[in-house]
Amino acid sequence: MQIDKLPPLRDVIATHALNAKKSLGQNFLLDLNLTAKIARLAGDLEGHDVLEVGPGPGGLTRGLLASGARRVVALEKDRRCIPALAEISDAYPGQLDVFNADALDFDISSHLTVPIRIVANLPYNIGTELLIRWLTPKEWPPFWSTLTLMFQKEVAERIIATPNSKAYGRLAILAQWKTNPSIVMELPPEAFTPPPKVHSAVVHFDALAEPRFSAPAGLLSSTVAMAFNQRRKMLRSSLKSASPDIENVLRDAGLEPTARAEEISLEGFCALARRLAR
Repeated sequence: MQIDKLPPLRDVIATHALNAKKSLGQNFLLDLNLTAKIARLAGDLEGHDVLEVGPGPGGLTRGLLASGARRVVALEKDRRCIPALAEISDAYPGQLDVFNADALDFDISSHLTVPIRIVANLPYNIGTELLIRWLTPKEWPPFWSTLTLMFQKEVAERIIATPNSKAYGRLAILAQWKTNPSIVMELPPEAFTPPPKVHSAVVHFDALAEPRFSAPAGLLSSTVAMAFNQRRKMLRSSLKSASPDIENVLRDAGLEPTARAEEISLEGFCALARRLAR
């Protein structure tokens, strides 16, 4: 599919010698049909600023701009990709700002104007950390309205997992507390260059106006982390350092002390965090 007048991505990679670097978690998605589809899955981009992390040679960047994004702000750590992205900027005057920066260290808030969507084929080595940061800002609602992010399929399954499943854990709690997450697309390894050893999936998150259940954020996060760090143990054992009277605290929150973390719903963990905060 021809979405703009720029060269095919394989030509861009050859011209700029952009062999993917494993150290940067790079796996390039070169099919513009797929990048355009991911851009559409993010929702209506008209009148929106879009944050993209790790654009690489710019396949998704082109899809976002062609889909009508008001402006794309791209963070790219790999300096080799900057000239390729500059060519996209020239083709879309005033609509693409590229920063040669590490997304983990860069304060992006002053460079974006609401409404904001975040859309990215995240580098595998920082994807989960970035997601947790976006899900746990100091204030809610966050600066973004939606996230549309590609992860390893295993991570995507952890995000949407439900109680009593192997994938259920801290990531599911944090994601489902404040957003509606859903897997909207799956991709096989051969869709990428070079092919990773795992399947991938795109997860779309709609931010809720307020958390699904009330709970002190810091205490909820630390309690969930503590509980799932020893997920096979009973809660009275895994959470004994949270309170000297943990059995009564659990019962007051409506939970059985002999239950295990993977059996506890989001609502249950929120009730426990509220009780621990007293």
